[in-house]
Amino acid sequence: MNPSPLNIESIGQGLEIVMLHGWGVNSAVFTPLHSALSQYRVHYVDLPGFGHSSAVEGDIDTWVDAIANRLTHKAIWVGWSLGGLIATRAALRYPDRVAGLVTVASSPCFMARDEESWPGIPPQVLSDFSKQLDNNLGKTIERFLAIQAMGSVTAKDDIKLLRELVLSRPLPETTALEQGLDMLKSVDLRPQIAQIEQPWLRIWGRLDGLVPRRVPPLMPKDEQRYQDLSLHKASHAPFISHREEFITGLVNWIEALAD
Repeated sequence: MNPSPLNIESIGQGLEIVMLHGWGVNSAVFTPLHSALSQYRVHYVDLPGFGHSSAVEGDIDTWVDAIANRLTHKAIWVGWSLGGLIATRAALRYPDRVAGLVTVASSPCFMARDEESWPGIPPQVLSDFSKQLDNNLGKTIERFLAIQAMGSVTAKDDIKLLRELVLSRPLPETTALEQGLDMLKSVDLRPQIAQIEQPWLRIWGRLDGLVPRRVPPLMPKDEQRYQDLSLHKASHAPFISHREEFITGLVNWIEALAD
């Protein structure tokens, strides 16, 4: 068995940053950010079973441990969508390793909980994706990419770019997709996020169809530690559709943290 099944592309020198992608894709989606973040040492991670990484059995903690065991330096962890959920769990599980947390279009609880008036993805949508995985893997991922860009004025171009980047690497393993869907369905970090002591930047797309605009006001507030950046015309992939605004907000926050 390969003792280190993860594919991690490390680029640049400087402050350590870990980048985690979302469900159904791989770290190639961050390629458009490479030059803008070249002043840092950025570790672009293919999550287990995605891109060039091998799948690992287990739950979200297994994934967090696999990444943390490879990246032992103290770093800022940046996670998009499902990657944000994993980065948040890492901040709780490895507080000495995570110097700062950035979540992008991410929620501590992705699935809607109607009985608690918690906004999120309708359970039926996640169930449909689970069923479709067995039928047509490629089409399921294409549909998911379309949902991520939906709402953005540049949706057509965004989907095209996302598709090109994602397909530059192997399609994800079905087991990893199922694990990721299960995390989106069942992981609920809401009771724990108030324990996050690291500086935390939360970047939102106001037109996001997967993380509704009603989520940000429900997040814990602490002006000294937590900051929110809302991109008003962005949807679920703000680093694609509003790259300059995204980079400016992220780099300004990182530089303020480093001072």
